[in-house]
Amino acid sequence: MKIYTRTGDAGKTGLFAGPRVAKDDLRIEAFGTVDELNSVLGIVRSHPLDVDIAEQLERVQADLFTVGARLATTQPERLTIRLVDEQDVARLENWIDAHEASLPELTHFILPGGDIAAANVHHARTVGRRAERHVVGLCHAYPEDGYEAVVVYLNRLSDYLFVVARAINHRAGIREPIWLGDASK
Repeated sequence: MKIYTRTGDAGKTGLFAGPRVAKDDLRIEAFGTVDELNSVLGIVRSHPLDVDIAEQLERVQADLFTVGARLATTQPERLTIRLVDEQDVARLENWIDAHEASLPELTHFILPGGDIAAANVHHARTVGRRAERHVVGLCHAYPEDGYEAVVVYLNRLSDYLFVVARAINHRAGIREPIWLGDASK
């Protein structure tokens, strides 16, 4: 089987178990951004990471494939995979709580940066927020399609990634860069 099919050459692609749509369709933009997020997490995982964080990020990447599949179909009942739900959100919240328990109190806004892995996690976080915005747009455009669970998952995932970036810096002994407001004053 060849990787190229030529079926997308006219600017259309097929949804999973559904119709062909323009490549700039809201659904394509949403799951394309989720795919981008997954790729950025792949970059993060190429860095040396503590085992707990590496395992968590691998699970998140698997979840993101599930999210992408959900976004790529108008008929989720035809999917044979479990969709993300409140259990997945609860898992993220548990990870957030565990990481936060070992971090110093957050007293300032922090700037993305520090360890290169942490900086890449911040990049992933911003891509995740963009994916979330696209899915919110889907909720408005297709309220009957039930994307709300995906919005909740992506919202919590961005919180998790923020905390993981902090944890990576903390474990590496790297001071978080803080925003001091208008430095010209």
